[in-house]
Amino acid sequence: MMQYDLIVVGSGPAGRRAAIQAAKLGKKVVVIEQGKRVGGVSVHTGTIPSKTMRETALNLSGWRERGFYGRAYRVKEQISAEDLRRRLIITLDHEVEVLEHQFARNRVQHIRGRASFVDVNTMQIVKEDGEVVQITGTSILLAVGTKPFRPDYIPFDGKTVLDSDELLDIEELPRSMAVIGAGVIGIEYATIFSALDTAVTIIDPKSTMLDFIDKEIVEDFTYQLRDRNMKLHLGQKADKVERLPDGKCQITLDSGRVIICEMVLFAAGRMGATESLNLAAAGLQADTRGRLSVNPETFQTSVPNIYAAGDVIGFPSLASTSMEQGRIAARVAVGAIAKEPPKFFPYGIYAVPEISTCGLTEEEVKTRGIPYECGIARFRETSRGHIMGLDSGLLKLIFSLKTRRLLGIHIVGEGATELVHIGQAVLNLKGTVEYFVENTFNYPTLAEAYKIAGLDAWNRMGDLKSSTP
Repeated sequence: MMQYDLIVVGSGPAGRRAAIQAAKLGKKVVVIEQGKRVGGVSVHTGTIPSKTMRETALNLSGWRERGFYGRAYRVKEQISAEDLRRRLIITLDHEVEVLEHQFARNRVQHIRGRASFVDVNTMQIVKEDGEVVQITGTSILLAVGTKPFRPDYIPFDGKTVLDSDELLDIEELPRSMAVIGAGVIGIEYATIFSALDTAVTIIDPKSTMLDFIDKEIVEDFTYQLRDRNMKLHLGQKADKVERLPDGKCQITLDSGRVIICEMVLFAAGRMGATESLNLAAAGLQADTRGRLSVNPETFQTSVPNIYAAGDVIGFPSLASTSMEQGRIAARVAVGAIAKEPPKFFPYGIYAVPEISTCGLTEEEVKTRGIPYECGIARFRETSRGHIMGLDSGLLKLIFSLKTRRLLGIHIVGEGATELVHIGQAVLNLKGTVEYFVENTFNYPTLAEAYKIAGLDAWNRMGDLKSSTP
């Protein structure tokens, strides 16, 4: 039986970062992956595919140029599902190649098969050919990710009624689509297909969406969706989904409203992929959504030598935070010094338009009773925005009146997920409004919006007084 310092189950963002970190510390590491290729959900059905589809859709549709040339402008008149898939295959091949090379050069072993616990130190692996092997590890990290939640009352068929994993394999782009679920995944795919001129309807039982995002940003985002004729049925539950004889789908809402469309995407949540791990043999138990509880600083489960990281532990379920969780968990697991995760991290929603945020929302600042001021910049106020033909886009900064420090950055619009990192650095380095007022930004750039928003807040906050820290 092979003995390892660290066994990693899953090769997604958390798993691969953990494995490489432990290997760089001189430890013997193995990664178990049940998929045909390494990379996990992130590479094959989640982060990379959805973002690749988004980029392809925006490029081929000419979406970014319509501010100049009008809504009828197209780069490619007839866009097919094959057009989207072609770029996706190339991107995924590159991602897998890079990951396999990283494993090889760091001497991380890789076993393909389905893993389950025998005891707290031993795992059984069933390979594709039926061979069963057992390995032991001083520490074990579970980075198995999630899978789509598929309730029994939804008649999934993989063609007209699909989950978010199946959406990548569609044969034709639908003329109309209903998306059940106004979470991050649902909103991302809904807006991508809308950019491809599919008539999109969003359905969610909650009366609001993206509640963890600053309310003003969500209001601006919602306005943009309605402006391009997307239908939002919030506060209404899909009671029944049926396939009609003509191939279309019918959704009946609890309000009595009926929606007819060519395709239904069910994107109302995901489940931790833990059901096949035989957690009970290791003394572990998942919650009703298959997720595991961990110490948020060390990512240690209730069993001392078993750790979990990534989407399987729940919010924020980001590839970026999963990587950092995996790295920290690996360091703790092999006895290396590890700092706790940073308090503020950027959250990116790759919708059309993008949303990105870091720090406190205005609602959170109010709840904490912090005296504050906001600065706003609209992308159309920047010369770069004029050059790009942008008529929308908003950057919002929140500052403490007492310390003048930056408390939150919230952006909706083109390039939001890139722009947020400027604010993230200032926030984590405890910077103040003076940073944005006194520093020079490249011109013309969208980053100049930071200067505009900083001045907008500074004009109301007043000049720095000598008694102010």
